[in-house]
Amino acid sequence: MDLSGVPGRFEPAAASRARVAVDAMGGDHAPEEIVRGALGWARDHPETDVLLVGDEARLSPFFDGPLPEHVSLVPAAGTVAMDEHAAAAVRRKRDASINVCMRLVREGRADAVVTAGHTGAGVAAAILGLGRLRGVDRPALAVQLVTPKGPFVLLDIGATTDSSGHNLAQYARMGAIFAERVVGIRDPSVALLSIGEEAGKGEARVQEATRLLSASDLRFVGNVEGKDLPAHLADIVVCDATVGNVTMKFFEGLSSFIFDQLRGEFRRLPWGPLGYLFMRPGLARIRRTFDYERYGAAPLLGVKGTVLITHGRARRRMIGFAVEVGAAAARARIPEHIAEALAEDAARQSATPGPTPGGAGPEPIPGGEASGDRSETDLPEAAGQ
Repeated sequence: MDLSGVPGRFEPAAASRARVAVDAMGGDHAPEEIVRGALGWARDHPETDVLLVGDEARLSPFFDGPLPEHVSLVPAAGTVAMDEHAAAAVRRKRDASINVCMRLVREGRADAVVTAGHTGAGVAAAILGLGRLRGVDRPALAVQLVTPKGPFVLLDIGATTDSSGHNLAQYARMGAIFAERVVGIRDPSVALLSIGEEAGKGEARVQEATRLLSASDLRFVGNVEGKDLPAHLADIVVCDATVGNVTMKFFEGLSSFIFDQLRGEFRRLPWGPLGYLFMRPGLARIRRTFDYERYGAAPLLGVKGTVLITHGRARRRMIGFAVEVGAAAARARIPEHIAEALAEDAARQSATPGPTPGGAGPEPIPGGEASGDRSETDLPEAAGQ
C-alpha cells in the first residue's frame, strides 16, 4: 500500500511534538471505541499528531464531523483476527492495519504505534516490520501495576516465551530505562519475581539473572515473592512472560473482585446505604488508585520503534490513556536509550574476562527489508496471544 500521500510531518519528533499511529481496526470494540478514544484525546492535545489507521468506510461514521488538522486518516485493508496464527497472518496480510502502523514508523512518518489488537500479531508485526535492537533476541512487554505507593513496572507480561537468565537481566535494563524516562522513577530498584526471597531460590534462569544483575550497575534488590508485589518493594519486577501475564491479570481482577464484594456487603446490611455514604469519598480514592485503565498500555521494549499494546477489551477512555503513553514514550526516545545502554553493557562484558552470557543475539533487521526476509521460526512465540 502506497503511503506517500499520508499528510503530516516527516521529520523526527521534536521535544514538544510526537506522531502516534493508532491501529483503529484492532480490538474487541474496534473501530468505534478506538476511533472515539483516539479522537477524544487528540482534540484535547493539539500538540500531538494522531494518525488513524484503518478502513475509511468503517472509521468515518465515528468521526463526528471534520477531523482536526493534527489528525489524519491512513488507509489500511483488514486486521488480524484473534483466532488467526499471528506470524502467518502478519506475513499474509501486508496491508492489515497493524502492518501499516509499523510501516509508518519504519518510514519515519510516525513515532509510535498504539494497538488494542491481537497481542501476538502486534509483537510479530513489530519484529518483522521494525526489527529488534542489536543484541536483543527476546523483546519484552512491560506494564505499570498500581499500588498505594504508586505504580511499579512488571515485565515480561506476554511478548515472548522461553526466556533465559540473560533475557531476564536484559528485561531489567530495558524496564529501568522506561521507568526512568516515561514513568518518572529516578534510580529505580529492580527485583526478580521468584518462589522465595533467598538468592538460591527459583529456576535456573532466575539464578542466572540474579548473578548477572548483581554484577550490573542497576540497583538490584534481589528476589521478591508474589505477596510482596502490593507492598511495592521494587520499582521494576522482572519475570518470564507466563508468570507476568498471570500476575497482571490477577492484579486487574482483584480490584474488581474487592469492589464487588464491598458493594454486596453494603446492599446486604440494613445500615449499608448509610455506611456507604460515609465511606464513599475514601472508596472513590481507592478506586482511583487501582484504576488500571490509566496504566494499561504496555510498551514493547527491545524493538527499533515505539510500540504500545493495550487490552483487547479497551474502550475509549483506555485508548486515550494509551495514546498519551505512546506520545510520552515517543518523546522520550526509549529505543535509542535502550540501544545505547545495551551497547554499553556489551562493551563492559567484552572487557571482562570470561564468557559473554546469553550471546549477542541477532543483528537488527534493515529497515527496508524488515518485512520479507525472516522465517517464522525466527519469531519468538507470544505468551499473551
